[in-house]
Amino acid sequence: MNLNILKMIEYPKQGIISKPVLSHNKNEVTLFCMAGGSSMGEHTSTKSGFVYVLEGNGIFNLKGKKIKMLPGTFIFMNKNDLHSLHAKLNTSFLLSLK
Repeated sequence: MNLNILKMIEYPKQGIISKPVLSHNKNEVTLFCMAGGSSMGEHTSTKSGFVYVLEGNGIFNLKGKKIKMLPGTFIFMNKNDLHSLHAKLNTSFLLSLK
């Protein structure tokens, strides 16, 4: 598989677009594109994983700690960690879960 993830980025006027990138051997990778001003409320996952920010500016709240979402930011999450997100500007990231 050979993809140019940056060419897959497209921002909605509002809200969030998610695009599956890979699903193989219990690995799931998804591209998320969040319009500036959009949010994902607090939630958990039954899988551990990471977020890798590609573009934008936002805040990732992980277990009460605010982490700046800027290009190049890598955020690891254990399963069942409570987290939420807010995009200040259009923001895209990869989410990998296993």
